[in-house]
Amino acid sequence: MNTKNLVLMALLVGVGAALYLIIPGYGEGMKPDFMLTMMFIGILLFPTFKETFLLAIATGLLSGLFSTFPGGFVPNIIDKLVTGIVFFVIVLALRQVAQKTAVSAVLVGLGTILSGSTFLSMALLLVGLPGGAAFSALFIAVVLPAVVLNAVAFIIIYPIITGLLKRSKFTTAVSQA
Repeated sequence: MNTKNLVLMALLVGVGAALYLIIPGYGEGMKPDFMLTMMFIGILLFPTFKETFLLAIATGLLSGLFSTFPGGFVPNIIDKLVTGIVFFVIVLALRQVAQKTAVSAVLVGLGTILSGSTFLSMALLLVGLPGGAAFSALFIAVVLPAVVLNAVAFIIIYPIITGLLKRSKFTTAVSQA
């Protein structure tokens, strides 16, 4: 890992954390997880296992710390680690087309579904769901809107970041494609 990559990954995680903190919640205070979107962008930019693992752990820890979900710290860490590694494997498998914004947006949507499902499953197993809420009710009310918001945010942010990186001659998978 080189220093430039670490700095950019830290910026992505920091921007994701800032967005998470300033975006208002909906439906019992739940929020879309823009840290997840930034993690996906980081994995697309730096598709190596080391970078993916580092991004997933950092994103999971910060998501857990800022979580408004009761007992959400550990489920967030597990969720981001599982989601990050699965997303990384899919990006490697689809290396030729994964850099296209439309394909990546679909992958982000699918990754958000995986993330939400993993988080809710871990929360159910480890701490239970708040207020006796059903898994399916939380999935429909929280995860599905997050899929749309994350995909839209990705479609807006990803081309901006890749354009800036190409202009600055930054070494990433994007500039090599």
